[in-house]
Amino acid sequence: MPKMTDITAAQTPTVVDGVNIDELITPDVLTEYRERGYWVSPRLFSAEQIAEMREAQERMWAGEHDSEILPQYGAQEVEPGSPDVRQQCNAFWLSDVIRKVTTSPLLGAIGARFMGVDTVRLWHDQAVYKPGIGPDGKDETAGNIGWHQDYGHWKSSSTSNMCTAWIALQDTDLQNGGMRTIVGSHKWGLLEDSNTFGHKDLDGLQARFANQDISGDWLDEPCIMQAGQVSFHHALTLHGSGPNLTWEPRMCLISHMMPGDTTYLPGRQYHPNLVFLGPHAQEGEPFAGPYWPQMWPRGVE
Repeated sequence: MPKMTDITAAQTPTVVDGVNIDELITPDVLTEYRERGYWVSPRLFSAEQIAEMREAQERMWAGEHDSEILPQYGAQEVEPGSPDVRQQCNAFWLSDVIRKVTTSPLLGAIGARFMGVDTVRLWHDQAVYKPGIGPDGKDETAGNIGWHQDYGHWKSSSTSNMCTAWIALQDTDLQNGGMRTIVGSHKWGLLEDSNTFGHKDLDGLQARFANQDISGDWLDEPCIMQAGQVSFHHALTLHGSGPNLTWEPRMCLISHMMPGDTTYLPGRQYHPNLVFLGPHAQEGEPFAGPYWPQMWPRGVE
C-alpha cells in the first residue's frame, strides 16, 4: 500500500517580509476580527521604518513629491498653525516610501486572511496628519474624525467585504486623538448616511446611528497602539476619533484593501476614484490596473 502524505504538514508557510502569516493570523485572531470588527497587530514596522514614513509624510506636506503627476483628489489647503486635519488620498502617487508601505504584500497577505480571499488590491490609501492643539483644546472639534463606516463612502464598489489597515506612526491613544472603534458594529450592516468622515459632532453622530435599527450596544473602544502596530478593521465597522490634546502631530498611513475581483456598481454613490475607469464605465467593470495596484499575491500589472 503506498505511503500516505500529510498534505497539511507539507505545506510551505506563508512568510512575507519576514513575518509568518500563518502564525500571525491564527484561528483565534480570525474569530476576534469577525466578532469584534477589528484587530490590532503586534508591531509590524520597525522604528527605522516609522521614521522613514514620518519623514516621507512631512516631505509630502511640504510639496516635495516623487512624481510630477498628482492624484485626482486629496489634500486641501491648510494654513500653518491650523487645527484642521490634513488628509491626502492616493498618497502612493506622491511618495515612493509611502507607496512601498501602503501597497505592501505584508498588509495584503493579512487583508486576504481577514477578507477570506486569494487576491487583494488597493482601493486607495491615505496619509493623515492631525495637529496637536494642547491639553486645553478639549472643545476644539477641527481635529475630530466623525463616526463613519468606510463602505458608507465606497458604495460604488461591488462588495462591503473590504478591509482597512491603519498604521500608527507614533504611540497612539486617546490623548493624541487616536482611532476609536464601535466594537461589533460591522454586524449592523450598512447604516443610512454613514459617509460621515468629515463630520465633527461625535455625540450627534452617535445619537443618529443609535436611532437606526442596530442590534447591540454602542461600545466605544480606543485603539491604543505603539508606533509600528497596525489596526485592521472591516469596512462596516464604525470608527472615528477626537482631538489631539498634545503638542505633537498624530500621524498615520492607511491602506484600504479590496478583494481582487471588486467591480464598479453604478447609481449608488460617486467616489473620486471612479474617474480612473474612464468616461463611459459600465456596471461590472473591474477596479484593476495601476490605479488599484495588486497587493497580494504580488503580481505584475
